[in-house]
Amino acid sequence: MPEMQRKSPESLQDRLDQVLALVRQLHAAESAEQEDVDQVADVLREEVSRELQQRLDELHPADVAVILESMPLEERLLAWQLVRSERDGDILLEVSDAVREMLIADMDSHEILAAANNLDADELADLAPDLPRDVVRELMDTLDVNERERLKSALSFAEDEVGALMDFDMITIRDDVTLEVVSRYLRRFDSLPDHNDKLFVIDADGVLKGVLPIRKLLVSSPEMTVAEVMSDDPVLFRASDDADEATQAFERYDLISAPVVDDDGRLFGRLTIDAVVDYIREQSEAEVLSAAGLREEEDIFSSVWKSVRNRWAWLAINLCTALVASRVIGLFEGSIEQLVALAALMPIVAGIGGNSGNQTITMIVRGIATGQVQVAHGKRLLKKEIGVALVNGLFWGFVLSLIAYLLYGNAPLSIVLMSAMVLNMLLAAMMGVCIPLLRVRFGRDPALGSSVMITSITDSGGFFIFLGLATIFLL
Repeated sequence: MPEMQRKSPESLQDRLDQVLALVRQLHAAESAEQEDVDQVADVLREEVSRELQQRLDELHPADVAVILESMPLEERLLAWQLVRSERDGDILLEVSDAVREMLIADMDSHEILAAANNLDADELADLAPDLPRDVVRELMDTLDVNERERLKSALSFAEDEVGALMDFDMITIRDDVTLEVVSRYLRRFDSLPDHNDKLFVIDADGVLKGVLPIRKLLVSSPEMTVAEVMSDDPVLFRASDDADEATQAFERYDLISAPVVDDDGRLFGRLTIDAVVDYIREQSEAEVLSAAGLREEEDIFSSVWKSVRNRWAWLAINLCTALVASRVIGLFEGSIEQLVALAALMPIVAGIGGNSGNQTITMIVRGIATGQVQVAHGKRLLKKEIGVALVNGLFWGFVLSLIAYLLYGNAPLSIVLMSAMVLNMLLAAMMGVCIPLLRVRFGRDPALGSSVMITSITDSGGFFIFLGLATIFLL
């Protein structure tokens, strides 16, 4: 029997590269002057279009999303026009928010409705915030009563609540039937929902009584009842629970799916591992952007104005902090003129302090994200990070002071440099702990602009400490 071949990452990448090459080829043909185009050129363009459409059809929606995100605007729209309409909805769910906004803007109302009609209520809830309001109202009118109520329920939850992540595609059973009855019931389905590792046991009022893992259904005696085999104490969530806590529970208990109930204990939906992974990825990307002072995810090929609007706020703040740092240096112009070595050494003090502060703030923000760090831990963390900064400052300050002595032969300068290094790293450690915890204390995102803030503080502080000590003890 021949061995089954599995797709390797390289083969997938090759297919993506082939699609990108076809899109560029088609875009070049479309962009060429049309005055002297002959029939042969038209035929070639049609052949390229057919081949490109065929390759797009062969790819998973997530792979098509990667391709679209990797293209400049003109090529992206050209490829998007060749995607079959019945796949539009699935692909829109996979692309980034910025790219989705651009693709939807290129679609008319009829195309948007056609794409949305192929999606479930929970998927529509993910897509609805990016759709025009009139299209959402028209879409509501096309849904049946149950789907409309599910969509309204999903839209009522905030992005960081479990209700916004759950889906409604689940199988429920009663506890007074045998496993043989359950098996016959399941065979009536063409296929089971994705990530369906358990069945949900409810009573006549829809209240969750437990779960029946599929593995137990397969290995238990068919004559046994569901009540005898089911787990009556499953991990479950309420729709209003915090999504971050739910993701930690999925990791802690190795869950694939879990029931979601309302305040009365009635089964409301289910949370699955794919939704959790997507949420973790989105949160991770948001934290990276926030640390750099970016307000939102940015399409790398977006217009100049959109990119400027996304980046200007923290650049303005950074400019202000840079002006503060320059004025700190200006206070010691006389000292720098008398001892030129100060100008060469002061960026080292500021740079090492900035790196040390970024290490601390990264650890604290990560701890907050995973639930390991609370505001109440502030004093203990502050003591620990001050200890780390003191050891690192003394060691690396000593190394730097030796190098400075070999370069300039000035022992007092070396001592001042070592002292400034220690003091600035202590400042960086304190700010690295205090900045994210204070932001959490006041209900702010601890990662937002953290890198910008810690760098500005350690720059200004490092310049002031080093030049101030030099002025006092060397001049």
